Amino acid sequence: MMLSPQIVKKILEFVYAKPRSIQEVAELIGKNWRTADRYVEEIVKETGNIAVRTFREGTKGALKVVYWINTEKIHSTEFQERLLKRIENKSKDEFSPFEIYQYVDENKRHAVVIDIGNKAFKDCVRDYLERAGNQILSFSGNLSWINTQEKGKKLIDVVENLAKRRISIKILSRVTIDSMNNVKKILMINEKLGKNMIEVRHCEQPLRGFVIDSQLVRLREMKKALDYKEGELDKNVMIFYEIFDPEWIEWFKKVFWYFFRFSIPAEKRIKDLESIRNIYKI
Repeated sequence: MMLSPQIVKKILEFVYAKPRSIQEVAELIGKNWRTADRYVEEIVKETGNIAVRTFREGTKGALKVVYWINTEKIHSTEFQERLLKRIENKSKDEFSPFEIYQYVDENKRHAVVIDIGNKAFKDCVRDYLERAGNQILSFSGNLSWINTQEKGKKLIDVVENLAKRRISIKILSRVTIDSMNNVKKILMINEKLGKNMIEVRHCEQPLRGFVIDSQLVRLREMKKALDYKEGELDKNVMIFYEIFDPEWIEWFKKVFWYFFRFSIPAEKRIKDLESIRNIYKI
């Protein structure tokens, strides 16, 4: 039996009241423990409203508990709260991932600076995307990266293969006149496969990068010499920030879901944009 919207609603309301064990969820929906566990994992992946924690893992008395994520408390420290406010209110050119990176334990992070000169630069993201075993959360600008090719393969085809593997892909991107074709192109994968593995929502935010499962956050930033005074930066560079710290990865996931929940689905944006284009013959 497929996971229906009615069952999702029932489980979410049940967990919202207070944390529940997987066994309690199983009894609620009249399914066995394994099915309830699968349903919960699917809801975690698709909504970001709940999370699971296992106590006494690896023992006979292990207990798997489902709990509600309070979106109003996505930060655990004062500087994380300030960072979220800055992410909310800044454009890409006004916010640097380094503002986050500097707080991460130096043993749980890695950064690379690449001199790109005046040539076009490829993100080299394919290897990172293909690591995913469960879910990819993408902070994007206009989804232009799907049109690039790496190691002889188009990234749009890499995304399609991920979807075929049932990797859930959630994307925050601008859905505007200039980005609409990119958004349509990636959503066409759902139609092609006959399943909704990719979801895009309209959101303008300054981060560019990915959260791969609960293993890695990878962000990028371009710095152009023209934006600096003479002597400050004499070349164009691309900086990649990688974060492996589990606590910071979880924080990034909460930030993503914070924006995602209140963002408009791409399909609605496209419909509204196309109605304007038809009226004004754009």
